[in-house]
Amino acid sequence: MKAEKTFVVLASGRGSNFQAIIDRVSDGYISAVCTALITDNPDAYAIERARDAGIPGEVVSFRSFADKQSYESALIATIQKYNPDLVVLAGYMRILGSEIVRRYSGRMVNIHPSLLPSFAGLHAQDQAIQYGVKVAGCTVHFVTEDMDAGPVIIQRTVPVLEGDDGDILAERILVEEHKAFPEAIRLFFEERLRIEGRVVRISSSSPSRCD
Repeated sequence: MKAEKTFVVLASGRGSNFQAIIDRVSDGYISAVCTALITDNPDAYAIERARDAGIPGEVVSFRSFADKQSYESALIATIQKYNPDLVVLAGYMRILGSEIVRRYSGRMVNIHPSLLPSFAGLHAQDQAIQYGVKVAGCTVHFVTEDMDAGPVIIQRTVPVLEGDDGDILAERILVEEHKAFPEAIRLFFEERLRIEGRVVRISSSSPSRCD
């Protein structure tokens, strides 16, 4: 049996959320160990971040496989090698198939740069600007088979200011992402999250701390 709780991170790009998460592991805020970074992009800067932190990096390049099914079989095998308690999607830019989502149901989380269910999918910040909303933000949610539609764990808000464009708003939201994602992961490992249908209940203390 594993003595410590573990998670793996899937990322496709620069990995700023990955960095925020492992920083909070390092300072003790998250009581778990990141055992691997897995990326579909061999050029992802997240690989450098993993190397600097002494975390194994695995590249499962989509371009190396004949089809999505073959790719996902290899991805599942790579994840399973680390036997994680949680799978974290931190800027992973591929839509996962049903098999992998079902395998990790209730144990896979994602972050999205909007207040879901508004502005799902790509370019959420641009969508928010074009719609004219006055408040935007980010959502950490459990992953389900429907894109950006899983039960919400945490949401954080930011104002949309006059003169904002998608890039400016994205940077403002990213500050909150770097707070919300580690918080959600911490709550998961403290066993304080309970999914009831579409609703995630957050208890005030972990079961292990209850007398």
